[in-house]
Amino acid sequence: MDIKEYENYHERKEHGVEIFPYNTYLCSIPLDFGEVPVHWHDEMEMIYIKKGRGLVSVEFQEQMVEAGEFAIVLPGQMHGICQYEKESMEYENILFRPEMLYAKKEDGTGEKYFRPLLHMKMTVPSFYRKGQKGYEEIRSCLDDCDKISAVSGEGYELLLKSSLFRIFHALYMISEKNTRHAQKTTHEGMKAVVKYVELHYMEKLTIDDMAHLAGFSSSHFMKYFKATMGQSFIDYLNDYRLMMASRLLLASTDPILMIAQEVGYDNISYFNRIFKRRFGVTPREYRGNTGEKYPNHRG
Repeated sequence: MDIKEYENYHERKEHGVEIFPYNTYLCSIPLDFGEVPVHWHDEMEMIYIKKGRGLVSVEFQEQMVEAGEFAIVLPGQMHGICQYEKESMEYENILFRPEMLYAKKEDGTGEKYFRPLLHMKMTVPSFYRKGQKGYEEIRSCLDDCDKISAVSGEGYELLLKSSLFRIFHALYMISEKNTRHAQKTTHEGMKAVVKYVELHYMEKLTIDDMAHLAGFSSSHFMKYFKATMGQSFIDYLNDYRLMMASRLLLASTDPILMIAQEVGYDNISYFNRIFKRRFGVTPREYRGNTGEKYPNHRG
């Protein structure tokens, strides 16, 4: 997987092709990257753990996952993936646009089965492990998707769709009515902030500006952000910038000063100091290590 795939919280890359918007990515933490920061997108995503174990968060609920388990992320849900201590994890990302499954001309299935789930009027578990309701059926479908994608023979799109329909059937059967509207509304403000940071992290961002964007007072925004994200907005912004810098160091040959400026730091001494505090090595040392990537410790 190209390192640029996850360089923004709300991914800019179109997953799959427009005529059949379905794609699969194989990823490894920390081999590909130390973490995938909290982000959101309009596609549905299924994170299927193949080897090892790591941490996955969905709507700010974090859980350790291991081989054989998976997480389901509905469109618009905030989610992230990171390394657990010094362990590694290999996982598969399946991303697709759910609208590929229901007819443009309404036949009743969209209104009855798809939209309540996709618009979060119905809720389903985000994490699945052996023994849990729906686990066996959905895992069987995920395995079928892997086999079908590996062959990609004539008519494979029909087989993939049939497996995705079975997944939605399983989800519908275990779904429950959602009554947590207030929490969803609050998260919309956080999503706006995450989206803005994605597009403007290299610019000067103030607490007042972010609070206004989220619809909070500055003091409430600072308290809510730290309670939700586990760190202050300033620390979060620095972590985001440094993560972007770490990827640019590995993916390009641009001078370190240029990379520092590109992610929002004009003072190279300050950039070098906080980069070393975050990663344990200087930017030059980080780039020079071609055999093994340094782990991205959280916080």
